[in-house]
Amino acid sequence: MKLNLPFRTRSTALFYIGLSASLLIQGALAVKRGDFKTCEQASFCRRHRSFADAIVQSSQSQAKIDATKESPVLHSASPYLIANNTVRLDGHTLVATVMHNVDQVPLTLEVIFMANGVIRLRMQEETPLLPRFDKTQKHVLRDEGRAFEYASVKDIEHTYERVDGTVVHVVRYTNEDSSGFGVRIVENPWSLSYLHDNKSVIELNNKGFFQFEHLRPKPGAEEQEDIDGGWEETFHSWTDSKPRGPESFGMDIRFNGFEHVYGIPEHSASLSLKTTRDEKEGYNEPYRLWNLDVFEYEPDNPMALYGSVPFMAAHNLESTVGVFWLNAAETWVDVTRDKSNVFSNLLRLTSGSDKEQAVNTHWISESGVLDLFLLPGKSVTELYKQYSALVEPTRLPRDFSLGYHQCRWNYIDQDDVLTVSKKMHEHDIPYDSIWLDIEYTDGKRYFTWDFSKFPDPISMQKQLSCDGHKLVTVIDPHVKHDSAYRVWKEGDEHGYFIKNKDESGNFQGWCWPGESNWVDYLKPGAMEWTGKQYHLEKFNGSTSDLFIWNDMNEPSIFNGPEITMGKDVKHYGGWEHRDLHNIYGMMYHRATYDGLCTRESPSKRPFILSRAYYAGSQRYGAIWTGDNTANWEHLRASIPMVLSNNVAGMHFAGADIGGFFGNPEKELLVRWYQLGIWHPFFRAHAHIDTKRREPWVLGEPYLSIVREAVKERYRMLPYWYTLFRIASLTGMPIVRPMWIEFPAEKELFAEQSVFMVGPSIMVVPAMDADMSKPLDVSFPLQENWYDIHTHLLYAAPLKRQFVVDLEHTLVFARGGSIIPTRERQRRSSSLMKYDPFTLYIYMGRNGTAAGELYVDDGESFDYKDGAFIERELSFVDSRLTSRASPQTEDGPAQAAFLEKMKNVRVERLVIVGLRSPLGKAVISENDKTREIELECHGSDFGRECIVRDPAVRIGNDWDIVFS
Repeated sequence: MKLNLPFRTRSTALFYIGLSASLLIQGALAVKRGDFKTCEQASFCRRHRSFADAIVQSSQSQAKIDATKESPVLHSASPYLIANNTVRLDGHTLVATVMHNVDQVPLTLEVIFMANGVIRLRMQEETPLLPRFDKTQKHVLRDEGRAFEYASVKDIEHTYERVDGTVVHVVRYTNEDSSGFGVRIVENPWSLSYLHDNKSVIELNNKGFFQFEHLRPKPGAEEQEDIDGGWEETFHSWTDSKPRGPESFGMDIRFNGFEHVYGIPEHSASLSLKTTRDEKEGYNEPYRLWNLDVFEYEPDNPMALYGSVPFMAAHNLESTVGVFWLNAAETWVDVTRDKSNVFSNLLRLTSGSDKEQAVNTHWISESGVLDLFLLPGKSVTELYKQYSALVEPTRLPRDFSLGYHQCRWNYIDQDDVLTVSKKMHEHDIPYDSIWLDIEYTDGKRYFTWDFSKFPDPISMQKQLSCDGHKLVTVIDPHVKHDSAYRVWKEGDEHGYFIKNKDESGNFQGWCWPGESNWVDYLKPGAMEWTGKQYHLEKFNGSTSDLFIWNDMNEPSIFNGPEITMGKDVKHYGGWEHRDLHNIYGMMYHRATYDGLCTRESPSKRPFILSRAYYAGSQRYGAIWTGDNTANWEHLRASIPMVLSNNVAGMHFAGADIGGFFGNPEKELLVRWYQLGIWHPFFRAHAHIDTKRREPWVLGEPYLSIVREAVKERYRMLPYWYTLFRIASLTGMPIVRPMWIEFPAEKELFAEQSVFMVGPSIMVVPAMDADMSKPLDVSFPLQENWYDIHTHLLYAAPLKRQFVVDLEHTLVFARGGSIIPTRERQRRSSSLMKYDPFTLYIYMGRNGTAAGELYVDDGESFDYKDGAFIERELSFVDSRLTSRASPQTEDGPAQAAFLEKMKNVRVERLVIVGLRSPLGKAVISENDKTREIELECHGSDFGRECIVRDPAVRIGNDWDIVFS
């Protein structure tokens, strides 16, 4: 949410915020760019970009000189080199000393080899003047980075040789799993290349942009400061005191042989990242990673938004690789493309040619240590297996959270909430949760209720839960400064709040309650204390059917620089906020997660939506694209934003249906629902100043169209839940750019208006106000595709145009897929728990199909003990089989769950795309056989057969043979 409230709804405190901070602009139409820094206004970014420009100019000049020589040696002009005789292989780590050729401050370089082929590179001063912040890994990496499997000494070998006056080191994997992988390190100037079968695919410091600003004493008053903005920096009325001085670093990372790179959310930008050094082809600003509250953000812009995930993937016809830049400080990333290798460290040492395509990136961070992971892939599935091994994949969510969420700022009172719920029932629209924004609280004091509006919140929750509905309330990270407020008083007494830059007292800023404080999650005990506030005995008026929305956790501070916290305020241990800003929201998210996990026994899975996030946030819940606007441009922008988040491991993502700001035209709102049902997180939300837009407000025919869209979501819940299970095991994205499913289809590498839901469903959304405008659809691969509504067949490769009226959508099932659904409509997903399943079998060209079905109780952690049903479904040679997955293990938990689900069956089979008619089916289950009739219609490849109530149990092995 953001600050364009009408005066009548503001508290007095917020009125003064508006006067002092000039943030409350009535009827704002777009983001105020001037509130947020450009690279030129961030001195460390400006310095590194200037350094890179100087290196390019020097390298070009040297190249012209070398070109006159009989045997030219092309190299960068990097001033950094590896000191003589410092390279050594110590177990699974190669260690070296890197030095600037002038200042001679030694930097320790560690290249760490993991068993799966991932390379970790770390660098900082050998003897830093002050410690650098290195706690990001504790909060981000799986098991705090302590449980990685490293390469054994026998699995890697180190060789070196002298070539043209410099030493070249090569370390290769020799074990079978990672054979063909290795690194090449050149000493002068230093560079590193990751090798696939002797071909360089990722190169570090290839262009010579590596620069490391070592910590140094502050110059005296009589000394001239030679670091631009190194010791103090002003932005508008705010001054960053920078007591540690300059400590930033940057490095270029080149993807050799690649044209497309993806990821590094969150930006409202294209899926395939644009160049940032040429406004004609892209942008003139780098992509910025710095969590900020940017309302009504601009589509197609590299400005920072609410989340930061410094993971980038590159894909070409041969392989998929990635990099993960582990740093929580402000980070900027430049992207350029070229077809020339003139900046290779040594031309004869690289395998690329002058004509090879490459993407060059330049990563710049303000503080911390250089901590970088190179992920070799080579396939998409291998890449995500490697990435999830670092940060852990998405955890299985509560099943209700995959349903429809009804939200606005704000449902006025208890009667309003129950009336909305009643009208959803009257209009036959299923939903799972209704949400309350900040106005439910007593004066913006979280964990309280305004009892004049919500006189009996427990009764309200119980009435909702009778139909399986949940309540979600917002809990923001700011704590109202009020000595009579229990939460503030406890936090202050324990010293849990972030301190001023001189540590003289609690840092204080302005947010919704007025004067507020923020919890310091580096302080021992603070995270646990925050989590306990969610316990039922602490959060008066809450029940186990209440879940949480963490908003404003970038953190958003109305009177702060860039509407956030100043960089020089202090956390526990003396660390500045600049060091950990991008993980602050995730730390709050985790505290909420832990609190909901421990509020009842036995523990149940939480649901928490967070606006701010970082790599690792996928462990704790869902995220969304923030404060969007009700227009067609933002509708279109939501697709690459959700896809980019999925590429970077943030799977449980969605956008506010209809747009948060403004009043969408009815056709736009309908189209947004039709798209939103195919995003993992599905929530309608609206600003307090907007007109009410619940589906029934639209009238007909719009109400009926929205109803059918929502019901489509509920039909597909078994497929969605199975996809989340797969993501929890493999790290694979849930909604996928086309290149992930079709890695050899080059024309799809930049496609962002069409996407896949899992491996089996292709969505082609209609996103134009002009509904007479045809949609171009390319059906990829030599495969059959079926309209999921009509079952019409489209045999690929094929390009078709469709004119799609408002009542229809283009969604296609991939031939060779088996998709589970539940067709019986209920008021909520929890009322569907014991409903039977339907299996849609879409035949591939070879007459086969395959799929999966995963079921557990949807709320507990018992699945970790084996309490689940996971079936592998296969149709081969006219035989449909169901077998337990390899993850299924016999045990008490599994036996108990099978007993609980023993009556849940498959009630219908729909076989689409048969080549020849079928007459009957013989079912084998539990050593018994029985025969059942089929209904078939159609001809040729359009033939469809239906088996009504085969009555096979989902927990059993069974076979159905068709003839």
